[in-house]
Amino acid sequence: MDSLKMKKELERRLASAERTIRYDREKEQLRIENKSNGKGITISVADIAAKWHTEKEKAINEVVYYVEEGLRAMDSQIQFPGHEKTIYPVIRSTSFPTETNEGVAFLFDEHTAETRIFYALDMGKTYRLLDLTMLEREGWAANRVKEIALFNARSLPTPLKEDHVAGNLFYFLNTNDGYDASRILNKGFLNDFEKKITGEMLLAVPHQDVLIIADIRNQTGYDVLAQMTMSFFASGHVPITALSFVYENGELEPIFILGKRRN
Repeated sequence: MDSLKMKKELERRLASAERTIRYDREKEQLRIENKSNGKGITISVADIAAKWHTEKEKAINEVVYYVEEGLRAMDSQIQFPGHEKTIYPVIRSTSFPTETNEGVAFLFDEHTAETRIFYALDMGKTYRLLDLTMLEREGWAANRVKEIALFNARSLPTPLKEDHVAGNLFYFLNTNDGYDASRILNKGFLNDFEKKITGEMLLAVPHQDVLIIADIRNQTGYDVLAQMTMSFFASGHVPITALSFVYENGELEPIFILGKRRN
């Protein structure tokens, strides 16, 4: 399916009297907005068309679900009181927008050279990123929201699947709750895990729905992790970074793995 056919299919599935849909032919992007508030979501038609060749209907179904839930969340009123337990941090790439389409700054913190921490209110099937206007309206201090979010992140379960490749150990956290990558902020979890590592501890958050922890014991392990991370990065709905991180003394340092060498 080419981009033009994908555009028509997405327009058909997302059409609603309560929405406007615009297409940017040059960028091959579709913009879907709620008429009630002008807020919306922009999706890359070319990227979805490319995924369709390997994932078929799954690629379309997932993006339609993402857009539907996202628009529904944008049309809902944010109410903080009583929802403190549903505020979480979310990891995004440094290229992710730091403000809404209306020019309102999101609440975020710098994390690494590759990542930033944003904050969100969980709304069940989706979540909504918090911006400064929401905090001002509810009278919430930014630092208080951040503290609550990080505390909640530490309470998230950390089930892991283990895989052995060429003498190296790889652990995968993939609950699909929207906060898998956020577990990288749980230093207690990482510090405890570090004690069982016998090689070098590397981490990766290629997209929001996976955290990879690697016990690298030989040169082949670096290559495997690089290929694995790139594959996850290319297939994720919310890509973060294809780079990995060395974890040492409680700190994360991005590294670029090329061939059989680390730089």
